[in-house]
Amino acid sequence: MKAILCSQYCQPDDLVLADVPDPVAGPGEAVIAIKAAALNFFDILMIQGKYQIKPPFPFSPAAEVAGVIESVGAGVTDLKVGDRVVASCGHNGARDKIALPANSIVKIPDNLDYDRAAGIIIIYGTALHALEDRASPKPGETLAVLGAAGGTGLAACELGKLMGLKVIACASSDEKLAFAKQHGAELTLNYAKEDLKEGLRKLTGGKGADIVFDPVGGSYAEAALRSTAWEGRFLVIGFAAGDIPKIPLNLALLKGCDIRGVFWGAWARLNPEKNRKNLEKLVQWTAEGKISSHVDRTFPLSQTAEALKVLAGRKAMGKVILHPGS
Repeated sequence: MKAILCSQYCQPDDLVLADVPDPVAGPGEAVIAIKAAALNFFDILMIQGKYQIKPPFPFSPAAEVAGVIESVGAGVTDLKVGDRVVASCGHNGARDKIALPANSIVKIPDNLDYDRAAGIIIIYGTALHALEDRASPKPGETLAVLGAAGGTGLAACELGKLMGLKVIACASSDEKLAFAKQHGAELTLNYAKEDLKEGLRKLTGGKGADIVFDPVGGSYAEAALRSTAWEGRFLVIGFAAGDIPKIPLNLALLKGCDIRGVFWGAWARLNPEKNRKNLEKLVQWTAEGKISSHVDRTFPLSQTAEALKVLAGRKAMGKVILHPGS
């Protein structure tokens, strides 16, 4: 089968399309013939050796897949050949097939296409965990979402609206903000044109945002923290801007606010049953049209480098999907 391989830390253009042996389902495992593999910003960090998780070489990027069960190993009773499924794999999704523990695989309904299914797990899983488990939300509170047109930001806009929050989308272009407004945002702020701190204060009548969802980091993080309300919650999601900000801790004291880390991957490993229920709920919501799981664009496996460069350039509004076998 074909696989995109990272054999040493490298840039997207250095990844290689190679032939590797087909996987075999061991006890408790199933092999998925991958129809769609979703990329995330951390895939770029992972191949560069800058991510906290460092898989052994050689590995493939892409941490979430959707496809069809091709075979099952001993002891697997709740999956059968031909089932349409989705799963989180951490890495190795950019290939034709993958063997995974059966208990990590969730079935998807016939009316949910593979591309949208592949994009559910990480961005919506992260956003749901962030808002439901970490943000302590109350209906009617304001939620400011940075990077609102990106994958995780868009998921936060949609889920925030579903939870009854007043969503303020913050992004770097009017086009991205218009897109976020179509996906749950009530108010918008262009931080390329307007000061983020003052803009959020203005939009909240001087109070500040109750919850800040920040997958961007960099210079925007401190400005967003300064714009939080008294007893606000600042959610640290990631650092798409590249720089990890150094936050003056006196801000947390002066605002009586919380800075809360959101590490969905570690939480999912520690809470597998709750995570599985979350994923099943998200699959259902996507199939029902309550969340979009919007796909920005798709690429064949051979163009993985080009797909990663779209993410690196922050050009995607929604998910970037690979099509193995195309």
